[in-house]
Amino acid sequence: MYSPMKENTIPGTKNERRITIICSSPDKASQNIKGHLLQIRKWERVFSGDCDGICSVYESGNFRIVEIDKLHIYQDGIDKKLVRCGLPTDLIIFASKHKSQDGRKILTAHFTGNVKDADFGGHPRELAKTAPYALRSILRKIQSFAKNIDYQVMMESTHHGPSDLNIPSLYVEIGSSETQWEDPIPGDIIAHAILSVDFKEVPIALGFGGGHYAPRQSKLLFETDVTFGHNFPNYQLPYIDGEIFRQAFERSDADFVYFDRRSMPSEERERIGSLVKELGLEILRENDIREMKGVPWEFYRILLVKVNELCPGARVKLTDGFKDGVGMHGVPRLSSARVSQQLLQEAELVDKKGLKHFVQGQNVAYLENTNGTIGDTIFCNGDDCAEVVVQSLTNECIKILKEHYEIEYIPEENILYIIEKKFSPELARKLGVLPGPMFGELANGKSVMINGKNIKSEMVCHINRKGIILIR
Repeated sequence: MYSPMKENTIPGTKNERRITIICSSPDKASQNIKGHLLQIRKWERVFSGDCDGICSVYESGNFRIVEIDKLHIYQDGIDKKLVRCGLPTDLIIFASKHKSQDGRKILTAHFTGNVKDADFGGHPRELAKTAPYALRSILRKIQSFAKNIDYQVMMESTHHGPSDLNIPSLYVEIGSSETQWEDPIPGDIIAHAILSVDFKEVPIALGFGGGHYAPRQSKLLFETDVTFGHNFPNYQLPYIDGEIFRQAFERSDADFVYFDRRSMPSEERERIGSLVKELGLEILRENDIREMKGVPWEFYRILLVKVNELCPGARVKLTDGFKDGVGMHGVPRLSSARVSQQLLQEAELVDKKGLKHFVQGQNVAYLENTNGTIGDTIFCNGDDCAEVVVQSLTNECIKILKEHYEIEYIPEENILYIIEKKFSPELARKLGVLPGPMFGELANGKSVMINGKNIKSEMVCHINRKGIILIR
């Protein structure tokens, strides 16, 4: 059995949001959720009758239950209707059923609108205003409460009506058949999740690609510090043009764009990518989103801009020390410095684990090449501190190389030479050494005696001097 947390109302009164939960009389899942809402806390019935299709109204603190006599999807303009009936609100939550042919057990939330036709409510090519923070809060709470029941929890993509809504809204649903709609456990879970909604501000993404149930976007919502506004699966992508994209951006108040690259057709990725550029937005990969966890979006955005200026297409990695230090500076003061890429590569060849450990112990953001090696640019949050870290990193690379090679540094040329000696059987034979144990001795740097002559290892080695120009 699940164990929901106690009700968590929004503290304070000045910034308290008025939240309206729309329940539909013909919708069995909606009635299920409504019944549990009424059980969880005390409500006052403030209206019973008919005001433009509104049947009854219950109030408790900043929450209001409004029961309507028709299905939710046909409630275009209900925000205006609420005002006309003296019921203004800041957020609308539609408590509803979810129906699908596969009959899966599912608890979902999503936003509404139509990118093409309006076959199931709403208007053609119109998107409703979203509530990204509430979506994230409710879905994460549902997931927490539903750990011990066999229902999947995920975000759906944008679909159906109503679309004519200028107040933030979202659907919260029980699916996908009558058996689940009337199941008291998911009804109780969703009721608790709605009544404990919070509005923690995190970066907002527009999502593109994947299936209707947006598995990768849902995973990011559950596991990282982001949420989603409108989300469009592969089957909707051909209808995303400049007008729909702009609506999605404005009605989601989006900060950046996420592409499900693994499933998104390349031609659509390129086409929609051009729309993203027109609005000057960033496209973040999954690794970028996971990397910025714990870092304010505005700071991360400034870092991304600087990275793209210096190293277009590079992946940025943030150490724990860097993240901890972000809050110590009001305005980002990013400095950057470069280290020899060749020096890094040579050090990684002999001790990749040790070098990575050293870098991750610094208070830096660093680049990672596509092959997983450390990139040549270091970022710090502070004036000129990157130069200091780069010098320490250069010294660490030299220390690692000293443990494996003979090295020589020419200060006036700023060149470090790695000196490699390789045993040559051919040279050994020319000096009279026969294959056998003596080859092994010479290969290990020792000397041998042949006919009274001392043969030193350097006499039978090819010497290779590899020069590395160090960045001043």
